[in-house]
Amino acid sequence: MKRRIAITGLGLVSAAGQSPSAAFEAWCEGRSHIALHTLGEPPHQTQAPMALCTDFDAAALLGKPRLATMDRVSQLSTVAAQSAWQDAGLQALPDELKETSGVFWGTGGGGTHTTERSYRELFVKGRARISPLSVVLGMHNAAASHIALQLGLGGDCLTYSVACASSAMALGEALRRIQSGHMDVAIAGGAEASMPYGAIKAWESLQVMAKPGEDASTCCRPFHADRTGLVIGEGAAALVLEEWTHAQRRGATIYAELAGYGSSCDHTHLTTPDAAGQVRAIRQALRDAQVEPQDIRYINAHGTATSEGDPVEIQALGMVLGDHAPHTLVSSTKSMHGHLLGAAGAIEALVTALAVHRRTVPPTANLNHVSQACMGVDHVTQAAREEPGLDVALSNSFAFGGSNAVLVFRAAA
Repeated sequence: MKRRIAITGLGLVSAAGQSPSAAFEAWCEGRSHIALHTLGEPPHQTQAPMALCTDFDAAALLGKPRLATMDRVSQLSTVAAQSAWQDAGLQALPDELKETSGVFWGTGGGGTHTTERSYRELFVKGRARISPLSVVLGMHNAAASHIALQLGLGGDCLTYSVACASSAMALGEALRRIQSGHMDVAIAGGAEASMPYGAIKAWESLQVMAKPGEDASTCCRPFHADRTGLVIGEGAAALVLEEWTHAQRRGATIYAELAGYGSSCDHTHLTTPDAAGQVRAIRQALRDAQVEPQDIRYINAHGTATSEGDPVEIQALGMVLGDHAPHTLVSSTKSMHGHLLGAAGAIEALVTALAVHRRTVPPTANLNHVSQACMGVDHVTQAAREEPGLDVALSNSFAFGGSNAVLVFRAAA
């Protein structure tokens, strides 16, 4: 028999702040935290709509001396993970359990700020030597290592970099480790720092970025007939996962059960999504959780607001849900917190866990005219919908490279 996994701690750093509860309430009100920002340094600057953690004070939270050894992505990660650990009440976890507890972390870009700063020093400023810390600040596994150092965890310390499915896969792989008895406690999630100038210019070249229009806060419109593209966000989200009886014995608050995980590869195209690949991941997740399509009440969609991605996801949902599709609630909270790329799966897992915990579904903001190609499900728009029967929910993460990850959440009661 598979061991059950409880979600006992939540940690967040986002454009909506660092309180998971307050951020969830803001998103339930349909409040967007997307704004127009200027990125880069003269003469290399650009403007783009983004959801940035403008109130994040790393020096106050981590101490100024530590910042020299941490890229921004590691700063966001460490604060979110520490908050989740405290929320779970695990500060006094015995050393013998800490030695087997693991870190499972996702990021798409890793230390992009360090990488760009190093290039600028070499090629723009003409310096012959860059910081000797550039390698350890910029490496993708730095954030996970900082979390392990901060919390004193001696088990697996693993980093997943699978584009926009990174942190969803980190959560899924942590689930499997606990299911198999490899460990009892893990902290899993992901982070992405704001894109520096060079990275934003690369995304602009792909022509998938939303047009800011007159009001940047409304420019991200998943499933809308007039959607223009995605908006990049930054932040970090962490979830503490525990074997169910371990959490019960210590009297922990259980937000929800992480009940299943499925993953797949489209194997068709690097950037164009494929419904059949997404279907394989969804069905695998449902089998893992031992739930049927008609049991699903809510889906936190990948929903990036791109012209190709949104209809393919709705098509995949229709293929899995069948006649149940019109009765299934669907929303994309990216419309408010932006697309956190490698951290998207983690922040949306946090949202989905709270939706199940509170039996409340957050909306897709700015969605007042559903595209004909995205119809067929029950879109939650503008404001939250209370749902007393919300016992099972999915969170979808679909990535460039064709990697798909789906997580299943079940109410704790």
